[in-house]
Amino acid sequence: MIDTTLEDSVEDRKILVTGTAGFIGFHLVSELLNLNYKVVGIDSINSYYDTSLKRARLAEHGIRITQADLDSRTGNEGIPAILSSIHPNYKFYHGGIDDRNQVEQIFAAENPTIVINLAAQPGVRYSLTHPRDHITSNIDGFLNILEECRNYKIKHLLYASSSSIYGLNTQLPFKTSDNADHPISLYGATKKSNELMAHCYSHLFDLPTTGLRFFTVYGLWGRPDMALYSFTKSIIDGIPMDLFNNGDMIRDFTYVDDIVQSIVRLIDKIPNRLSDKNLLNSPNSSTAPYRILNIGNNKPIILSDFLKVLEEAIGQEAIINYKETQPGDVYATQADIDDLIDLIDYAPTTSVKEGVSSFVNWYKEYYNN
Repeated sequence: MIDTTLEDSVEDRKILVTGTAGFIGFHLVSELLNLNYKVVGIDSINSYYDTSLKRARLAEHGIRITQADLDSRTGNEGIPAILSSIHPNYKFYHGGIDDRNQVEQIFAAENPTIVINLAAQPGVRYSLTHPRDHITSNIDGFLNILEECRNYKIKHLLYASSSSIYGLNTQLPFKTSDNADHPISLYGATKKSNELMAHCYSHLFDLPTTGLRFFTVYGLWGRPDMALYSFTKSIIDGIPMDLFNNGDMIRDFTYVDDIVQSIVRLIDKIPNRLSDKNLLNSPNSSTAPYRILNIGNNKPIILSDFLKVLEEAIGQEAIINYKETQPGDVYATQADIDDLIDLIDYAPTTSVKEGVSSFVNWYKEYYNN
């Protein structure tokens, strides 16, 4: 596939990033600012997990927001609050992508060149108990982003998908050319839906889109609901932790810096509309300006072995409650990243041992352990 490149200089380009108080969004903003991009951030700062961590991430970029600020804006639909940053190239909006008026106002005010959509309601297990939250954010919210990208003729929309879309697939490694029509969680189904929605807009409106299937992202400033964070807390606090399927699950843990480096290198890799009808025979290709990529470490590890690496890094053993597999959990994930490497000449490089050690050091410093 031949890709176009943007004519504008980095300094002249404005990138709209959604979900910038989130884990990956926070790290991506840091790197984009280091590269002198102009960045506009959006985040609803919802209470899916402790907002103090989200506010601390924002504070790292010079954006101060208190819990009282959040409470005072409850119900203030349609009016996204602008919060200033100490960084001259960064502007942050406190708003939600599921609010159509807010999204329209932000696009009208900022007129971005590139959009990277990372805002979503995450959580496979959370989707079992709060399905409507996933539809509101991941479907309605993504539609709002697509509509404004269409209206403002965005040069490239990159958006977060997930390894969860592979669902019942068992052939490893997972390839983007594989059919992925059997997700086993509503979360996975919403991410698959995002890919289908993006294809429609790519085909109908020549909107170049790149979907990024992330594989078990971990690292500094991570999410408390994910395994590494919750395991670390349990071990350090000396409290029992649940280990599902006796730890007999395989995950392609991918360090957040490798995710960010991949995204940055993909900004200028814009898919073109092509004429080869044979492309329609594979799920990951199209005649539309549309692309799907895996971003994973491609070095899967058994969860019980991952836990041993964590115990060694902390210097304490876990107290384990062995549990059966939970609904929605897949047994194994592994990313085939050949297409990613071919496109950007980059592959994740951080080993699990290195990544876990870095996280533990950050966790102890952040929580003064």
